Amino acid sequence: MPDDEVDRGRTFGAVARAYDDHRPAYPDAAVDAALAGTPERPRVLDLGAGTGKLTRVLTARGLDVVAVEPDPAMLAVLRERSPGVEARTGSAERIPLPDSHLDAVLVGQALHWFDLDRAAPEMARVLRPGGVLAGLWNGGDDDVAWIREFGELTVRGRRVPDNPAGGGDATPHPGSPWFVDDGEDRVTWDRPTTVDEHLADIATHSWALRSTPQDRDAVFAAAREFLTGQVADADGRFTMPMRTIVRRSRKL
Repeated sequence: MPDDEVDRGRTFGAVARAYDDHRPAYPDAAVDAALAGTPERPRVLDLGAGTGKLTRVLTARGLDVVAVEPDPAMLAVLRERSPGVEARTGSAERIPLPDSHLDAVLVGQALHWFDLDRAAPEMARVLRPGGVLAGLWNGGDDDVAWIREFGELTVRGRRVPDNPAGGGDATPHPGSPWFVDDGEDRVTWDRPTTVDEHLADIATHSWALRSTPQDRDAVFAAAREFLTGQVADADGRFTMPMRTIVRRSRKL
């Protein structure tokens, strides 16, 4: 595995438990959208599964799920907190599964980290004809004014981006010989939280992990001041308006 692939795959391992404790799960409506057009009980790969946030939503439905994750620390938490799940070491660029094995490949909060030139044919290889590839991204609902303001405030203080170069909410590129676009859904929902909990979530984002302590502390101080002064109640509680973007492609 090339060094850059290892680095991408292991960005979050140092905070694996905090990641699992504080990152949001995925709402059922978003998973419904991701699995649209699959059989009633599809065989699903959670690719770049991390600590199993999406895996557990899928297994709660009684689905046949295999989880693949490159980071040993993240995978250890997945195995500990998702007992009985088939979990394997691997990456999007090297999936340890046979050809035409799956009805769906789901990727939660990770597709933008993949090398799509290598990952797209590999994901297509393990899917059956007509199988679904779906990326899911959780985030604040930027249709809400204070979410936009909060996002702008936190971005201003960063010296490193939150996504890899060329990242973003990626999908297999137009003109792919393996996939055709199958639509996008936007699911809005509310997440009850606290100021401390939300800052603990932000602390697991890649920009925070790669920032200097001074830069990170400055952003967190501004974020705490904003949330405490404009959003939270006297006990630090508030409701975070969320949105989950689901982008589907279908194997040709």
